Amino acid sequence: MANRLINEKSPYLKQHAHNPVDWYPWCDEAFERAKKEDKPVFLSIGYSTCHWCHVMEEESFEDREIAQILNRHFISIKVDREERPDIDSLYMNVCMMMTGRGGWPLTIFMTPDKKPFYAGTYFPKEGSYTRIGLKELLLNIAKLWKEDREKLIKRADTVIQHLEENSRPATGKINKDLSGMLYEKLKDSFDPYHGGFGRRPKFPVPHNHLFLLRYFFKTGKENSLSMVVHTLERMRTGGIYDHVGYGFHRYSTDERWFLPHFEKMLYDQAMLIMAYAEGYRITGKQLFKHTVSQTVEYLTGRMLSPEGGFYSAEDADSEGEEGKYYVWDYSELERLLGGEFGLFKKVYDITPEGNYREEHTGKPTGKNILHMKATPEELANQLDITEDRLYSLMEKWRGVLLREREKRVPPLKDTKILTDWNGLVIAALSTASSIDKKYLGLAGKTADFVLMNMEKSDGTLLHRYKDGVSEIEGFLTDYAHLIWGLIELYQKSFENRYLLEAIKLTETVITHFYDPEGGFFETPDFGEKLPVRPKEYYDGALPSGNSVMTYNLMRLFRITGRLEYRDTAIKTVESIAGKLTSIPHGYSMMVLAWDFFNHGGKDVVISGRDISRAVDRIAHIYNPYMTVVAKKDYSLDDYLPHLKSIPVGDEPKIYICENFSCNYPITDLSQIDEMLINS
Repeated sequence: MANRLINEKSPYLKQHAHNPVDWYPWCDEAFERAKKEDKPVFLSIGYSTCHWCHVMEEESFEDREIAQILNRHFISIKVDREERPDIDSLYMNVCMMMTGRGGWPLTIFMTPDKKPFYAGTYFPKEGSYTRIGLKELLLNIAKLWKEDREKLIKRADTVIQHLEENSRPATGKINKDLSGMLYEKLKDSFDPYHGGFGRRPKFPVPHNHLFLLRYFFKTGKENSLSMVVHTLERMRTGGIYDHVGYGFHRYSTDERWFLPHFEKMLYDQAMLIMAYAEGYRITGKQLFKHTVSQTVEYLTGRMLSPEGGFYSAEDADSEGEEGKYYVWDYSELERLLGGEFGLFKKVYDITPEGNYREEHTGKPTGKNILHMKATPEELANQLDITEDRLYSLMEKWRGVLLREREKRVPPLKDTKILTDWNGLVIAALSTASSIDKKYLGLAGKTADFVLMNMEKSDGTLLHRYKDGVSEIEGFLTDYAHLIWGLIELYQKSFENRYLLEAIKLTETVITHFYDPEGGFFETPDFGEKLPVRPKEYYDGALPSGNSVMTYNLMRLFRITGRLEYRDTAIKTVESIAGKLTSIPHGYSMMVLAWDFFNHGGKDVVISGRDISRAVDRIAHIYNPYMTVVAKKDYSLDDYLPHLKSIPVGDEPKIYICENFSCNYPITDLSQIDEMLINS
């Protein structure tokens, strides 16, 4: 029989709808029942494409013995972290505080008033010498709840007290050379052999690359560029990239980007498109350009909904086995590729025994992951063929393998559409439109879908769209990432409505999310009240809402001249200054935002009824410290009052402005490059 989760929209919750556990979604009814029956709450947080979430479900939540213990002694709640990032953020901080580590599935035990007293991640059903099992843990906590409850309640109160203390601003003096400090930290942790930062497992962290590309643009330090180039090349040639279906897997379990955790997340694709697009703009490397177009092809072919929004993720598992959809037998490849297999196996490092081994036994798996030990340019030289010929062969082989792979059982696709992740896609496609103009139309269609379906009549946002229904009040990241996307879209399309929408949403964020002590809360002032109102600065797999909102405010200050945007952004940075100084590598997007403000830069105004020639001329210029505004008529004058004095004529004129003071207009478009590229 199905439990209550059968009525939920979330694919993750629906995965658990037939567990024998008496699950509740996060709701008042669950906590009211916990109070009425005097039971602690068992909270399990995960997401639909989480491999270890599947493992814990199979081992424990589908197990009748575990279900009986949970149903007898606890009220059990299941949460999709992607639907409720506020809940996940709060209790993940608890887990990090208690255990020093985090991850999913996230397991929390708490009182009926939502105060946590025990936390962990994955628990096997049965324990071992090194870790406790879920069965033993449940029985121990049930016993403590009955016999020594005061100890648990006291611990829960202490946890909340620590959370409140940690959420207070870490104010201090902002170091003048934050960007230099971050550069040194990244340089120290860089892997010169395989690229990336730190050791295994390795995550892409594209905002590190965006920062380093700007640092190179600003300082000319070749090492900041070479770190990015080496990492982007190694990721693209490694097993973390899907050489058949395109797109990037979540992360690499080893240090060399070879053996991935196979799930694919929308936000990774978006952020990596930005990194590769900007990398191409600086280096002109064809591999980076191909990576952008292929990743967009993956998104439009596999992740684009008929309505116009992008789905969230694809699972790592198929038929109960991680990576089964993506790996190949040697004989299978030999049969499919025939006479060209000899060259293919050299390009993709295929071996008869399989090119990777079991982690614990070291035995060959018999399976192969496609990866390249060098870039196509390097391989072409080694194989004595042209690079164009190699790309042609790779595309031919890919077509053969893709047709064969599509006969397999595909991984689960999480078809919910999230405002914040789609905001990142809008930003990515707009950025990539400098490489291919067709991406701009796709970015506009995505923005129109989000604004039509996820924005309420009062101007506030909703977080999730699924099956034609938009629900869940928007979080800070929804606003911040969408505003980022709208600013990028305006900077390429110059459609006034996108800029006006970005300004309107920014006002909503300041009104409902801003903390007068500095920074932004994750939830609006009209949102659900949790034991502690979460506030997140850390730039992890995704840049935080605070970091992106600071970047947005700095850019909108330069575009609009509104001093309150600048002051709000500065106070947000000041509220985290202590941590920025001590661990800048944990806040690379925030440092990027601060660097944008401090470096200054040129603000370009294009005036004229027909600005197409000027737009085309500026589009090829890479200057990440530049803003561009188009004045095609006088409709923006009330929003950008410092531009009122600029006339609109038939022919385009370009004004180069600094500190809201504009120079004489340029009518000779050939002069633009010299004035903007290195400024």
